[in-house]
Amino acid sequence: MIKLRNLIIPLLLLFSLLPSLLTAEELIKVDIAQLMDLRDRQNALIIDIRTPQEWAASGLIPQSYPLTFFDADGRYDMNQWQAKLDKLRSAPDQPVVLVCKSGNRSAKAGQLLTQTQQMKNIHHLQNGIAGWVTAGNPVARNCPNQLACR
Repeated sequence: MIKLRNLIIPLLLLFSLLPSLLTAEELIKVDIAQLMDLRDRQNALIIDIRTPQEWAASGLIPQSYPLTFFDADGRYDMNQWQAKLDKLRSAPDQPVVLVCKSGNRSAKAGQLLTQTQQMKNIHHLQNGIAGWVTAGNPVARNCPNQLACR
């Protein structure tokens, strides 16, 4: 028979983790049609998290904002990046769609934002800019020196 005393510590651990599990935000993966719907119907902010070199090489989704998340070594400065994002957002709950080359970095960045920063309404474009271009969608060129590529 299990003694109640042996259950106390595991139960305390479970109850201490429960609030964070219940309040964890979820990253939402979107396709191109969903991205355009979010942009057009909900004024979603499209953030391209790639590097300036990548923006110059392939362009950006029109009406997106270039804001590098990971540096060349895979590091990031969450506070600095989030401060820049906050300046771009029209409201704290404005939907944000993250874009990278293939969807991998945007998924990682989105997980960090939703899990460690508890940010809401964070999405990421599956297949990234590569999927956008393959689908025949237009790109804006020469954008790294502009605040927004329109």
